[in-house]
Amino acid sequence: MKSTPTRNSSKNIVDNKIEIYDTTLRDGAQTEGVSYTIEDKLRIAERLDAFGVDFIEGGFPGSNRKDKEFFVRATKMGLKNAKLSAFGSTRRKDATCARDAGIQSLVKAETPVVCIVGKSWDLHVNHVLRITLKQNIDMIADTVEYLKKRGLIVIFDAEHFYDGYVENKGFAIDTIKAASDAGADRVVLCDTNGGSMLKLVAEATSEAVEASGVPIGIHAHNDSGLAVAVTLAAVESGATHVQGTINGLGERCGNANLCTVIPNLTLKMNKFCVDEKNLKKTTELANFVSELGNQPLGNRLPYVGKSAFAHKAGLHIDGVRKVRRSNEHILPELTGNNTRALVSEMAGKANVLHVAGRLGINLENNSKAVSEILEELKELEYRGYQFEAAEGSFALLALRKLGRNTSYFELGGFRVVVDKRRGREIFSEATIKVKVGDREELTVGEGDGPVNALDNALRKAIEPFYPSLKEMRLTDYKVRVLDERDGTAAAVRVLIASRDNRDVWGTVGVNENVIEASWKALVDSIEYKLVKDGVTSRSVGI
Repeated sequence: MKSTPTRNSSKNIVDNKIEIYDTTLRDGAQTEGVSYTIEDKLRIAERLDAFGVDFIEGGFPGSNRKDKEFFVRATKMGLKNAKLSAFGSTRRKDATCARDAGIQSLVKAETPVVCIVGKSWDLHVNHVLRITLKQNIDMIADTVEYLKKRGLIVIFDAEHFYDGYVENKGFAIDTIKAASDAGADRVVLCDTNGGSMLKLVAEATSEAVEASGVPIGIHAHNDSGLAVAVTLAAVESGATHVQGTINGLGERCGNANLCTVIPNLTLKMNKFCVDEKNLKKTTELANFVSELGNQPLGNRLPYVGKSAFAHKAGLHIDGVRKVRRSNEHILPELTGNNTRALVSEMAGKANVLHVAGRLGINLENNSKAVSEILEELKELEYRGYQFEAAEGSFALLALRKLGRNTSYFELGGFRVVVDKRRGREIFSEATIKVKVGDREELTVGEGDGPVNALDNALRKAIEPFYPSLKEMRLTDYKVRVLDERDGTAAAVRVLIASRDNRDVWGTVGVNENVIEASWKALVDSIEYKLVKDGVTSRSVGI
């Protein structure tokens, strides 16, 4: 499928290797309608690292408290494959690097990599920054040199490079020379407005490769629908570093979609990006990021969309059954997707085996259990469940099919009261009755909302029996309406994220009643915690 990369010491990069720089947590977070929590960002970073990207851009530590806290926690994650990068800009026109708050925030982030953006279009220099071209060149050189002296890997993003190349080629090239001469490790050409055509990108990239003494990268936006195409054109012209986001998230029309770029580079252009085993997790990663961003994954997205390998025409189905490549440009399994016939969907047992194996559940020698899990998954998905970001719920489903008792208490009933009175904040209270073993517990919990109150009441009842629950906490709660046409009677999907001292996991519940959906996800989160800790159930008669 691809050739083995070899080391090229002069460029500090491997031949045939294309570096992947993921900016989902920064550029992707600028997507309209997306607002990641810190826990979301940590979970996504963990998945990106496991997937095998080379760089993870975590955000702009100088812009907000959330990003500052993210870097405090992320630098302690112990990433195995990726290097963590902080994003910022060149020093201000009226400040030295030592006195520039943005530059200092990059240093304080304590990441091994920093990515700084600087102007390469004279229009921006003259009319936005309102400085001379020389002043802009000095700002670039000063910033790169300052950060390099502090032992950082520095990536320079040449903002609006292709527009600048058209209007003042000499100046655009001078900006990237200034960065490379000052010690930048990578220079990235940005199609910031997303309007450049392929011929221009190919020509300008080739010239930049010749002019720069360091590896060249591409950062493309999708305003003309060409972000993936111009990214590939840049690689064909010598770029060895690619920036983009999972699912093409990003401001306006988004960024180059790495879930399309990586398979294209690997399967079509014989480049090395991620290992083959990780390439097979592309669809899983796309769904995971989609779920945490609380945005549906586009069915028609290449390689990872639900419809990417779905066939409705009878001729197509017949062709695929006889010779798969007759109507499929790749084997869908190469990116973790599967072939679907829209009349009767084909099964994907390999997906079940893969996810179960990742969770430590051995199903290899139990084909009956795999078939039963698959059938139940299909039924639950029909009802609105999604398990891509709910690994806890999936694990419990699999264990139950293997005959494992995952119930740790029996619910007698609960009541939730939400009270709002004039001049007072809204108040939530939950009363719950549960049975653990031969003991019944009746407890009351208060909270900021009904789910928080229910969680507190349940914890109060069962923590004396299962002390390890004290180290667990809920970190996020998302609700998605499944069919807006049903209005307030619509079914909803609730996704709950939880964590303890070691792991982060998600659980899911679906119901027309948001409290019932929340309850299902809440119970799964607790039961998964106890299962993974090896706690023996004390429940009887369940």
